Amino acid sequence: MLIEEHYPLTGKPYPKRLIFKVVGYISRTWYENPTPKTGKRGRKPKHSDEEVLQEIKEEIKKSTFNAEGYLKVKKRMGKRKINALVAGKARVNRIMRENNLLSPYRRPGKTNKREHDGTIITDAPNVMWATDGKRFWIDGSGWHWFFGVIDHFNDEIISWHIARKGNRFAAIEPVRAAVRKTFGSVGKDVCKGMKLQLRSDHGSQYDSADFMNEMKFLGLEMSKAFVRSPQCNGIIERFHRTLEEQVLQTETFSSFEEAYNSINQFINDYNTDWIFHRLEYSS
Repeated sequence: MLIEEHYPLTGKPYPKRLIFKVVGYISRTWYENPTPKTGKRGRKPKHSDEEVLQEIKEEIKKSTFNAEGYLKVKKRMGKRKINALVAGKARVNRIMRENNLLSPYRRPGKTNKREHDGTIITDAPNVMWATDGKRFWIDGSGWHWFFGVIDHFNDEIISWHIARKGNRFAAIEPVRAAVRKTFGSVGKDVCKGMKLQLRSDHGSQYDSADFMNEMKFLGLEMSKAFVRSPQCNGIIERFHRTLEEQVLQTETFSSFEEAYNSINQFINDYNTDWIFHRLEYSS
């Protein structure tokens, strides 16, 4: 560039004013020392992206669960007793996204208006339980059913039952087991006066006379979800989705015992180690 060169006879630079006059350039628009571009402001991160990526991979590798989201991975890394690593959620999200490590089960949030105007989250245990059933496949013997009872307070699975037939009697089993575990018996009116409600949908098992009569015998008040509103029973529905993602979709069962053992192991891990967003990422 001529303006940066020097006249060979004198060794001095060409006069800028003359150059501007020849080329028709306005001198006031020329910055001899342009302002340098500033780098990213703020503190430099303690760990490089590559170091964070390796820690993310290590956390995913040693996790008991499959395909956890970036927020849970971030929280688990920060809660380590040894070699804890603190990184921003946006940074962890970006690094996991760039390396195809994000959970494949993420779904866009629904914008439909909520039909349920009450709360399903409680401030104490044994205020509201929920129950529902879910089908799963066992090779060689066909469809089976999982029934569980969950506490809305902390999402703990209190009891569960699997059966070949998903009828009203199979649906009653985990409820009776939860009552026995919590109150010590399944006698008449054992739940009466406890302010405990059981949330269920309107499945044929739960609307049957046998099921309703058993709940009446136990003194357990029913809290039915609205028709065609699965969000009203969203706590147990969300657990079923987790169970499917972690076990039912990832494992193949060849016997009833194999299915029972896998589900039992997962529920033990879930009740102990699974962390929840609404519980401030505590298990």
